[in-house]
Amino acid sequence: MTMAAIQDRSHADSGTGIVIDGVSHSYGSRHGSGVLALDNINLDIRENEFHALLGPSGCGKSTLLYLIGGFIPIQQGTIATRKGKVTAPGPERSIVFQNFALFPWKTVLQNIVYGLKKQGIGAAEAESRAREFINLVQLKGFENAYPSQLSGGMQQRAAIARTLAVDPEILLMDEPFGALDAQTRRVMQEELRAIWQRSRKTVVFVTHDVHEAVFLADRISIMSARPGRIQHVIDVNLPQDRGEEILERPEFLELSERIWRLVREQAISASRGEH
Repeated sequence: MTMAAIQDRSHADSGTGIVIDGVSHSYGSRHGSGVLALDNINLDIRENEFHALLGPSGCGKSTLLYLIGGFIPIQQGTIATRKGKVTAPGPERSIVFQNFALFPWKTVLQNIVYGLKKQGIGAAEAESRAREFINLVQLKGFENAYPSQLSGGMQQRAAIARTLAVDPEILLMDEPFGALDAQTRRVMQEELRAIWQRSRKTVVFVTHDVHEAVFLADRISIMSARPGRIQHVIDVNLPQDRGEEILERPEFLELSERIWRLVREQAISASRGEH
């Protein structure tokens, strides 16, 4: 897929939705008993939307993300995409972790080419596509650098490029900027939002940062303290083009405060051990 193809993909004809129906998950037993992490999750994630999962620590955000990815088995309920029910990892779903997960012995270019070759793409085409995505995430000039030679933000850009290069319909992101310093995190948020506007993937983004969720997302699902339930689904009615200036706009600050109050309620509940 060429860079022009990425930029021309419309909101209506790309990506896929995710339907989560009655999903519960427990740890400590193969049969669903033990510690209840998720309780009867029902959620429709629209195709091509940027959807954030927000909630207190331990509420099951990452567990839900891994269930969508097919990385852990679904014990109760169903999750479906346009490809059908999720029963295992699939090529239409890719994940970006907080710890970058790059091969340290491979260069940036080699890291991105690796996934393309695993798809059966020839060496020349794989390298050409990898270079396009290196440009997309603004890493041109660092193709031959190893992860240890890159800053944290640059490593995460490389990880995002590697994921986007294989052209998944659904991009799952588990607090991908959590390990970055505040300044780098802000830059990466802006870059991710710009990349998403060009690629229009369906994105599910786990975070505990209210401002990050409001800046990035089209909609935000707020989860309860464990066992995780969907307490609120909030529409983010902000302009699609979002730069740093939006952080000072009254509508951004008001929405962030409203969501913070809702998350705070769940955090207090979690600290008191309430269910």
